[in-house]
Amino acid sequence: MIRVALDKLYLWSGYAAGFFLVAIFGIMMFMSVGREFDINIPAGDDFASWCMAAMAFLGLAHTFKRGEMIRVGIVVEKVTGKKRWAVEVIALSVATVFTLYFAWFAVRMTYDSFRFHDMSTGVISVPLWIPQLGYCAGLIILAIALIDEMINVLKGNKPSYEKEPPTSPDEFVELVASGGAG
Repeated sequence: MIRVALDKLYLWSGYAAGFFLVAIFGIMMFMSVGREFDINIPAGDDFASWCMAAMAFLGLAHTFKRGEMIRVGIVVEKVTGKKRWAVEVIALSVATVFTLYFAWFAVRMTYDSFRFHDMSTGVISVPLWIPQLGYCAGLIILAIALIDEMINVLKGNKPSYEKEPPTSPDEFVELVASGGAG
């Protein structure tokens, strides 16, 4: 039951990131076409940049759990057995600690923005805690995903982000053609 809830959390975080990507597209297209008709979105650039931050951070956990996040695996790939397990645990530990640290201070900053009634300085004044929620939520969900993965690896399971290497030249060509290898 917890596994299903966590997987849905990561999936819906990815959907939210996709929503903000579409919102960026919509804002930028409306602003581009609107210029031709002297129509302007006040603070459109601000809204697009807030959507971009939300998109980037909300997509982290989903990207991580699907094995699509860029990670340096050169050390991990050189070792096998118990050493590989230890290196995975160390890497996940470092990532978890840094993400929790970042999330803690992001939440504190967002709470301070709420508490002190900080407002944006653009054309349209928006309470800053509202756009800051996207990156706070993304960091918290990424921290949850890292802890989830740490527990998975500590149990002796294969990391969920680790993809199977291609077993034939045809699979390798298909992987490269889809942009999955570099």
